[in-house]
Formats: sequence, structure tokens, C-alpha cells
Amino acid sequence: MVLLPYRRIVVNNSNKFVMGSKYFLHKPSIAFTTIRKTIPVLFQTQRLIFSTFVSKPIFRNRGFSYGPQRIPLPVSGVMLEDPAEEIAESEHMMALKQKLSQIGIDIGSCGPGQYSGLLCPMCKGGDSNEKSLSLFITQDGHAATWTCFRAKCGWRGGTRAFADVRTAYADMKKFGKVNKRCRQITEESLGLEPLCDVLLAYFSERIISRETLQRNAVMQRRYGDQIVIAFTYRRDGALVSCKYRDMAKKFWQEADTLKIFYGLDDIKGSSDIIIVEGEMDKLAMEEAGFRNCVSVPDGAPPFISDKELPPVDKDTKYQYLWNCKEYLEKASRIILATDGDPPGQALAEELARRLGRERCWRVTWPNKTSIDRCKDANEVLMYLGPGALREVIEGAELYPIQGLFNFKDYFTEIDAYYHQTIGYELGVSTGWRSLNQLYNVVPGELTIVTGVPNSGKSEWIDALLCNLNHSVGWKFALCSMENRVREHARKLLEKHMKKPFFDVRYGESVERMTVQEFEKGKQWLGDTFFLIRCENDCLPNIDWVLSLAKAAVLRHGVNGLVIDPYNELDHQRPSSQTETEYVSQMLTKIKRFAQHHSCHVWFVAHPRQLHHWVGGPPNLYDISGSAHFINKCDNGIVIHRNRDPSSGPVDQVQVCVRKVRNKVSGTIGDAFLSYDRVTGEFMDIDEHPRKG
Repeated sequence: MVLLPYRRIVVNNSNKFVMGSKYFLHKPSIAFTTIRKTIPVLFQTQRLIFSTFVSKPIFRNRGFSYGPQRIPLPVSGVMLEDPAEEIAESEHMMALKQKLSQIGIDIGSCGPGQYSGLLCPMCKGGDSNEKSLSLFITQDGHAATWTCFRAKCGWRGGTRAFADVRTAYADMKKFGKVNKRCRQITEESLGLEPLCDVLLAYFSERIISRETLQRNAVMQRRYGDQIVIAFTYRRDGALVSCKYRDMAKKFWQEADTLKIFYGLDDIKGSSDIIIVEGEMDKLAMEEAGFRNCVSVPDGAPPFISDKELPPVDKDTKYQYLWNCKEYLEKASRIILATDGDPPGQALAEELARRLGRERCWRVTWPNKTSIDRCKDANEVLMYLGPGALREVIEGAELYPIQGLFNFKDYFTEIDAYYHQTIGYELGVSTGWRSLNQLYNVVPGELTIVTGVPNSGKSEWIDALLCNLNHSVGWKFALCSMENRVREHARKLLEKHMKKPFFDVRYGESVERMTVQEFEKGKQWLGDTFFLIRCENDCLPNIDWVLSLAKAAVLRHGVNGLVIDPYNELDHQRPSSQTETEYVSQMLTKIKRFAQHHSCHVWFVAHPRQLHHWVGGPPNLYDISGSAHFINKCDNGIVIHRNRDPSSGPVDQVQVCVRKVRNKVSGTIGDAFLSYDRVTGEFMDIDEHPRKG
């Protein structure tokens, strides 16, 4: 903060020393007792005692008083003087006063035909106890309307003396209607004056120069013995509105004037425009060398609206945009330099919605300390200087558009992919050497598995899941509708324990798993697999399956999902939708799930009836339903088992990799595995088969 020279001011013929616009010392002992005869302020030698409400110095030079005096704060109008005489309360006024008191509005001495600034009973004026509620009582005293102009509140409503209280927004139009014609104002009619030395010092502390203030026609206005800052809103040089600010940072505006940007003439014909949230930020931008800057007149909303944009004639909060439309149409680059707090970001989004995100840019405010970040342009100027503010604007980035990105947005992920720090970038080995060059499991991909009935599709997938769990500890969600739970558990346990579940026919002479092994295997089942099952008579659809799979990912951290098979799902579709269109839409949903949750999905789909089948493996285009099964999948695999002893061993299984989208993880080709009927294991051909 800049410390200003001491000034000597004569008050009641006594000397008193004042420093800058915020701090003051004293010489003799002086007693101040008249601030509306309610707040004593005592000055003693080398000691300062402030009342509860006095935290600012009080100046009386040039008619300026800086202290807790009452300032009218009508946002939609300015009341310059209190009524000259008391107005007798009529029967209507008494009833109206009682009605308003019931909802927390104490009108006190407010009279008919006036706007009054009161404390809002809903938001209590926020942290600063701002009198933000503008109350208007009709001339006849029969009705009243009110609006809270705090952005985080916005409470409004109205009532009649002998009617129910209404606080709906629409009821504001029914009574106490404000004249919407724009007033013609001049500096003389408003009583505006050049800035005094005290206000110049106030701006100087904020690194705003006299030259910038003069060029932007910043003036002052007297309210009795107090002076406030007047920001003049001009269009083509003519004064069209005025906004006031006192030292407690309270704002109000002239009523019935045209809503426009502050500094509008500075962007006339500009292709690059900067929009800020306050007049001080506009002035700060000029100190950093940017004159092509305007400020919104009404501050920021508390949050982003989730409603559609209203018609222009009903977009009252942002009417200033449409009033300045011709100034904005030629702009090809609009930098939204609103405040860094949530309301400021909400304002940026609302502006972008109306101006077009494609031509908007946004800024990131730098840190002012190791902990705190600068909130706006004026803070950057004060703490870091004009050079830092220029860097902020020059470093503005494109405003984000949903669904439109740049590779730069993904550089962190691309770097991790290159350095292989994400995990499994090249895929996870299936556990079979003969398949390592053809197919590896990559998180976030979709593998379609097909084959003629009884070829071992489900058995092969179960064996693959066991291998993945043993090697990297993956967990899985199983939507296996052709398997009874107990049968599926048996198959998985046999592959895991490498022993038969029962000591019966298929087990031959191999020792059955022991009770201890069985109990250990049950623990493994519970830790590794999570079942998606529809226990009633209804058929599950794909949306139901994916919603539960998402829950399994988030709750249990599963890495893979098996949907087996396609024809066990409910495939009802609109009559206007073909099966091909339905399959395309379904596979798109599955792929998005896989990508968003980094979860590999295996989807088993049976081939259509093969009329001329001669025993060879089917093609992916033979899958029943649509060619989209091969078109949309990342990997396509056909499982085929030899059934003719004359053609080779009947325990030999052919894994036909027919599609691999990602060349990093594999390629097209065939691998052969040996199937152990006793335990359900799949092994490379060169491994020794189990002996009886």
C-alpha cells in the first residue's frame, strides 16, 4: 500500500493531522460527538479510540465526509434528499407497514412515492450488512414492491395493503411499476464535480493516475457533507447514466437510465475487446496499456443459469449487451477478464453464452502471495504491477467449448503415454506366449468374441480373466446370463486351483480340490469377481448392465466387464429404428463406458445360423444382427475348436484374431492352444498336457 503525505485539516478550529485516505493521527485531545448524534468518536493524545461503527477517518475538507453516515442506496433510483416533512400514516399505510413487517421488512420512516435502501431480511446484506433492498411505496400508499440487488440474493416481490403478500417475480409487474423511459441527464443536473484531492489520493493508492481518471471522466457527487465517487457512463461522449460508489464499496445507480457498458466509447470499432467486472478494473486495464476495455454495469450473478437463454426483450439482467450490440458485432476476440471468484466465473459463462464462445477468451489471475490468488485486474495492478497485468491479458486462452479441444489440453496424458507411466500402455499379456504378438488387453477397449456354439468362447474368456488376475491383479464384473452362478463358480475355481471341483466322470483320476483349497478359492472368488444378474423374470437391457458396471468400477475398482452373450439382453427398440441402427447405438454406449472408465469390455456375440458351414471358423461378419459388431469393436476374436479327429487333436483350440485397431497391442493372426477338459485350463501347445 502507498503511504500518502500527511495533510492538515482544520476541524472546529482545532488542528488534526490526516494521513492518506485511510489512516490518521492527532495532535490535541478532541471529542467528536456528532455523527447524527449517535456515534461518539474520541481522540486523545497518542491514543485513538474508535466506536464500533467507525473504522474510517472522517474528512470535512471540501465538503467530504468519510464515515458511517447514512447514504441513500437505491439501486434503481437515487433519492437526493429526505422528505421535508413527515407524512401522516393513512389507514392503507398502517396496514402496508404491518404487512411488510410480517416478512421482515421494517419500513421505518419510508414514505409513499419514494425509493428507500433497507437491509434485506433474506440475505441480511451479506458480510458487509449492505442496505441492498430497494423498497418502493406507491404514491397513494396502497402497495409496495421490493428488490434485493445483491447478486447472491435477488429476492424480490410485492404486496398491497389489503391483499396477501406475494414474492413471485412475475408479481413485480402488477403494481409499483417503474417508468421504463430513459431519463436525459447531464453533469449539471446530477451535480457532478471534479475529483477532490482526497479521492485522487484514494485512487492513487490503487495505482490509478489522475490522467486515467480525467480521460474516463471519473467525478464526484455531494450528499450533504459526504462525497461519493461518480463513474459516468457515456455513449458517443454524451452522459447516459451514472454509477456511484462510497468508500465502503457500496454501489447504486441513476434510475431510468440506459444500461450500457462502462467505457463504451473505448471499444468502438475494436476487433479485440476486454470485458471486466467493475469500473476499477477498467481503469486498472488502462494503466496497463489497454484502453479497449469495458466493464459490466451490474456485477456478477451468484451462479450459472441452467435455463435456456431468454428472448432479447426479456433478458433484463444483460440488457446492456443488447443495448451495445453494434459495438460488439465487429469484435472477433473478446477477452473475459471477470473476477476469479465463483460469481465472476458465472458472469464469464453467461457473457460467453450470449456473445458466442467461439470468439471468447479467458484469463487466469496470478498468485499475489504463496497462498492467495489475485481476484481481479486491480489487485494484479496493485500487488504485481502493470507488467504482470499485461502478461495476464497477453496470455489469455481460448474459452472452452464443450466437445471442442486442442491437443494441448491432453499433453499431460500424451506425455504419460510416451513415458509409459499410465500403466498398461502396450496392453497386458494374455498369459499365453502364442498370443502375445497377436492380442494384448488394453484398458478402455472393446473386444468382440464370437464362434459357433460349444466352441469354448465363455471358457476361453474365463481362463483369460484368471490369467489377468494372476499376473496383474485385475478384478472383473461378470454379466454372464447363460451360466448359473454355482456352475460359473465351479469353472472359475477349477481354472484357479488347477484341480477338478468334483471327483466324478470328467475328473478322471485327478485328485479333487481339498476343502481347504475350496475355502481359499472362495475367498479368491469374492475378491476378484462381481456379478451383474437380473434375478426376476425380466430381461436386462444394455443401459441397466452398464449402470451396474459403472457402480462396480467406482465401488470395487473392477478393470474388466464381460457381457455374455448378446442375445440374452433385452433388445426392444422403437419401430422406426432398424436392428443395424440399434446395434450401432448399443456398441457406441459400450465403447463410451469402456473409455470413460478405463475398463476393458468383452462382449460375446453368437454367429447367425450357418447353412453351409463346413467346419471351419466363422467370420466376424457372420455375427447375428449387424456388421457393426466388427466395424465398431477395437478387437475381434473368433474361438474355434476342432471337432474332427482326422483333422487334428480334438482338444486343440484355434484363437483367430481377426481385428486389432491398435497396432501397439497386437495384429491379425491365429494362435493355437491346448484345452484341458478336466480343469478347463488353456495352455500353449508346447506345454505338457495333464497326465491321467
